[in-house]
Amino acid sequence: MVTLPASAADHVRPQRPKVEISKVQYDSPGREDRSQRSLNKEWVELTNTTRDRVNLDGWTLENSDGYTYTFHHYKLDGRATVRIHTGEGRDTRNDLYLDRRNYAWDNHSDSATLRTDRGRLVDEETWGRNRNHHGGGHHH
Repeated sequence: MVTLPASAADHVRPQRPKVEISKVQYDSPGREDRSQRSLNKEWVELTNTTRDRVNLDGWTLENSDGYTYTFHHYKLDGRATVRIHTGEGRDTRNDLYLDRRNYAWDNHSDSATLRTDRGRLVDEETWGRNRNHHGGGHHH
């Protein structure tokens, strides 16, 4: 039996999930009339870049105004992409819905921030005037 000194064991870190914000359609094509059709053309895509399924239960997707969507009982398959639509719809393996009646992502400047269930930053996509802002304004 081999025992490692505590200091060596402390440096062993679990593999971090490799999920990224792969694309954001923050400006819904066509007329922005708050119809479900228009709201659901606004979306954020997350892609799992590993072969392993990642449990997103408790993870959050947040805009710069503090609106937060929390994933419930959702696992993202390996090498899969899920699209999170702003409007209402029936959740499936490939499409999730925020069930909002208003747009979640600002067309001019905003950021989409993905965090684990423990609040660790996984990825952030920023556009517009917030582009040079590195999340310093986010407080919990």
